[in-house]
Amino acid sequence: MSKARETAVYTHGHHESVLRSHTWRTAANSAAYLLGSLRPHMKILDIGCGPGTITADLAELVPEGHVTGVDHAPGILERARETAAARGLANVGFEVADVHALDFPDDTFCVVHAHQVLQHVGDPVQALREMRRVTKPGGYVAVRDADYGAMTWYPAVPGLDDWLALYERVARANGGEPDAGRRLKAWALEAGLTDVTAGSGTWTFSTAGERDWWSGLWADRTLASAYADRATESGHATPDDLRAVSEAWREWGRHEDGWFTVLHGEILCRKDP
Repeated sequence: MSKARETAVYTHGHHESVLRSHTWRTAANSAAYLLGSLRPHMKILDIGCGPGTITADLAELVPEGHVTGVDHAPGILERARETAAARGLANVGFEVADVHALDFPDDTFCVVHAHQVLQHVGDPVQALREMRRVTKPGGYVAVRDADYGAMTWYPAVPGLDDWLALYERVARANGGEPDAGRRLKAWALEAGLTDVTAGSGTWTFSTAGERDWWSGLWADRTLASAYADRATESGHATPDDLRAVSEAWREWGRHEDGWFTVLHGEILCRKDP
């Protein structure tokens, strides 16, 4: 693993505009492909848990089991603990961890889950090797990641093309792979997983409320998040460029016929018994 790959930086950070999206995520809208494989007694590891909304949902779905949420950023785990406490969950805990080197014994968890994580890590294949290692024989590695290059929208607001090109440049400069969704199966096979079911899922934003929410969080994220800082500090964009992209998001959101779809790759991998 090269040093550049080891030191990948999380592109978005945890600005309010980012958490606006992360706290919207649920097991139903972000892990539906996994839910049919869950059983009440299961022990689950949720990697890159962020504010813990998916983690808490998973804990409710395994009432006789336990869920451990881990994240590389210690600060966001306080938010995750608050989420679990507000829902009265006793079968969930949170720890700091690096997916490249998980501090758990071999064959510990029935399910190891990661949502929107591998696009940001330095070495996704090593991450999957670690996920496989800590999964029990017969258990599942479950991963879902967006694919920015496959996102599509209407109408064709030109500034959104600029947004996509800029985002992909910044994410790759940070050591990540924004088109991770299409690569998940290939990464899993390279990591030694053999029983791999690959699929896809989408988020679609089209109603007036959805357009306002999705365009607003990206308009704000473009100007005020860690992503904005990294875009300007690395020389990929000027403040004027970011203001133009932010306004393009606002413009798209004002279109009554606006439609935006986020494509995700999904893999459900069963570890050999």
